[in-house]
Amino acid sequence: MALNPNVPANQEQRTDEIDLFELFSGLWAQKWLIVGCSALALLVATAYAFLATPYYEVHSILRTTQLKELDELNGTGVYKIDPEEALRRVGASLDSYETRVSFFNANRELFEPLKKGSGSLENAFAAFNEEQFTLLQPDPRKTSLVPFVGLKLEYPADVDGVAILNGMVRQAISDEKVRIAQDLEGVIKSRLNVINRQLTAARAKYEASKENKIAGLKEGDEIKRAQLQDELKALRGELRLRRQSRITQLDEAIAIARSLGIVKPTTPTSMGQDAGAAQGNIIRTEVFNQQFPLYFMGSEALEAERNGLLKRRSDDHTEPRIAKIQHELQLLENNRQIQFMQSREDEDLFLAALADLREESSRLENIKLDLSQLQLARVDRPAIEPIKPIKPIKMTIMALGVVLGGMLGVFAALLRVILRRKANALA
Repeated sequence: MALNPNVPANQEQRTDEIDLFELFSGLWAQKWLIVGCSALALLVATAYAFLATPYYEVHSILRTTQLKELDELNGTGVYKIDPEEALRRVGASLDSYETRVSFFNANRELFEPLKKGSGSLENAFAAFNEEQFTLLQPDPRKTSLVPFVGLKLEYPADVDGVAILNGMVRQAISDEKVRIAQDLEGVIKSRLNVINRQLTAARAKYEASKENKIAGLKEGDEIKRAQLQDELKALRGELRLRRQSRITQLDEAIAIARSLGIVKPTTPTSMGQDAGAAQGNIIRTEVFNQQFPLYFMGSEALEAERNGLLKRRSDDHTEPRIAKIQHELQLLENNRQIQFMQSREDEDLFLAALADLREESSRLENIKLDLSQLQLARVDRPAIEPIKPIKPIKMTIMALGVVLGGMLGVFAALLRVILRRKANALA
């Protein structure tokens, strides 16, 4: 800075320095300016504190229900849920935008005060939901004796926040009941479908097993029939050979008997005696260690036997086994086991696993639960009308207004002192 030759150096140095006493004296001289700014700021703060829309805060806390409340649902053996899981699901429903929108659509009149200007009520609700709802959960850094979940709502005075929050809690619990009912119905349908597939597979397996058994029985009968017919044919062939062999033997014996003149049955001893000696009332008994030749039967008896054999049309009566074979063949004409298997009216009665599957199917079909009475969570603290708003805090705002007004007044006074000092220095 250039030095003024007409002003002493020490005086110009004092001009550039700030004299604190002079500064405080200047501020004190403008104390009414500072008081006026403080009063004006207080007036503005007071007007805001008393004219601003008050906001209130309510919250609702839910805790785990008793295990007995879930016993009927868990007793189905299809769907399992414990109290902690039920509370978590209700908490997730409370935090769900879908649940809140569902409650909004069902209770639009509660949200009408939110509509401002030309904006839509849906947009107003979206903003309200984004800013005013807070999900309450236990602090993971702290140990909570009893699990809980809650919802906090901040709302302006013209909105019925208590009705909204309590209704939202009821909506969340109701929606979760509906989801559980849908889950239960889906699980039951799924298990019934599995059982039906098992029944279908069991029936198919049974049909295949039955057809296989019938085929085996038929094949066994055919094999047995073929074996018996082969045996019958062989026996009859053997009997024909025996008959032809017998006829041949008889022809030879007849020829020998005729050549010996044996007409009636005789013995070697009788042939050695004369005719007279052979007559009389004498009975002889002869014992031989070997059979007499066939021609001793005499040509008359032999011819009679041969004629009978030649007239024979069947030799079946001479072999008892043939009658047995024919009896067995007749039994094979109708397999009663196959007939009864094919005439079964209710095939399901013969399925081994049918009873268990039908029992399970019947149990699942008869599961009828009234989930409207199901208590998933216990409302430990419902929302109630608050005593005073949480904002604006009037005394704080007024005190802050006084402080800011005073600071503004001091700044204005300080600025005036500095400008006045510079003006005096230049004069």
